[in-house]
Amino acid sequence: MDAAGSRHYPDKPDKVYLFGTCLIDLFWPQAGLDAVRLLEREGIEVIYPADQTCCGQPAHSSGFPEQSRAVALAQLALFPEPWPVVVPSGSCAGMMRQHYPDLFADDAQHLAQARALAERVFELSEFLVHVARVRLTDLGPATRVAVHTSCAARRQMGTHAHAGALLAQLSRVEVAVHEHEAECCGFGGTFSLKHPAISAAMAADKVEAIAQTGADALLSADCGCLLNLTHTIEKEGRRLPGEHLASFLWQRTADEGGKA
Repeated sequence: MDAAGSRHYPDKPDKVYLFGTCLIDLFWPQAGLDAVRLLEREGIEVIYPADQTCCGQPAHSSGFPEQSRAVALAQLALFPEPWPVVVPSGSCAGMMRQHYPDLFADDAQHLAQARALAERVFELSEFLVHVARVRLTDLGPATRVAVHTSCAARRQMGTHAHAGALLAQLSRVEVAVHEHEAECCGFGGTFSLKHPAISAAMAADKVEAIAQTGADALLSADCGCLLNLTHTIEKEGRRLPGEHLASFLWQRTADEGGKA
């Protein structure tokens, strides 16, 4: 991860690209729409390249660099303008920013392109805090929430700090800290497929710790973790709704007409 304070943040741009991620596209499209709404409310035009696919993380984390490189290569040409690339997922943003240059380390033709793209990649909450510099007004009722940050998002992008900074602006939202705050939820991409029993036990431990806080809802900026945890919550018969951070922020700060 970038050392604290070492990343240069640009001024707020007029336009950004949105890299929507596979899981948002397939399972949590509302989160993508709410991310767009948050950005547009700041006066930023959002461009969504229609040919985008996966970031290549599943193949990369499973030990298949050639396949990951092929997927990443398909993304490199999709963002030709020098605008920021905003990603509503810390793990996908981490893949693009931290690992794309490594994937093309032996490919002089594409290395410069990968490095240039990596420098423009921002996780959504990071972008809202440090580039858009949003100031949120809480319009919702008092509530208590627990937050889960994926392993990659926490360690590669510092997303837990950015999410915390945004939630701290909401005057009637209390963030509950749980005992397994920094631990994996058990999803881990293909880990949950290769080791389902271990994954299920990790998710159960995480859900129990969150439930003990008395939180009204579970928030995360990573849909893989949300899917894993909300399915565990449903299986256990608990009443603990899960929501993407983008949707929670939009709902708390939009009036009945859907505006700021």
